[in-house]
Amino acid sequence: MSRSEIFRRHVASDPANPLFRFSLGQALFTEGDAAGAIEHLRLAVASKADWMMPRILLGKSLQAVGDMPAAKAVFTDALALAVAQGHEEPEEELRVLLATR
Repeated sequence: MSRSEIFRRHVASDPANPLFRFSLGQALFTEGDAAGAIEHLRLAVASKADWMMPRILLGKSLQAVGDMPAAKAVFTDALALAVAQGHEEPEEELRVLLATR
């Protein structure tokens, strides 16, 4: 059973759980389904204003499907959180993503 199948079951049992949504989005992205990941990552992002990781993955998913303006906006939000929270590695990664897009 794939990770996405496992987390689809979790989401089915508790659709409002943002951690399940993030985990499903992450699994879908990793499995090559960036388009499928977007809905779940958007719900995870909407659940917590200061949750940086779903924003990074949402930006990468949007980038993968070719929505560069939306990806840039999400990366910019994630960068602000990385700086505010003192996360140096994600900050570096986000600066590179923003500079090359």
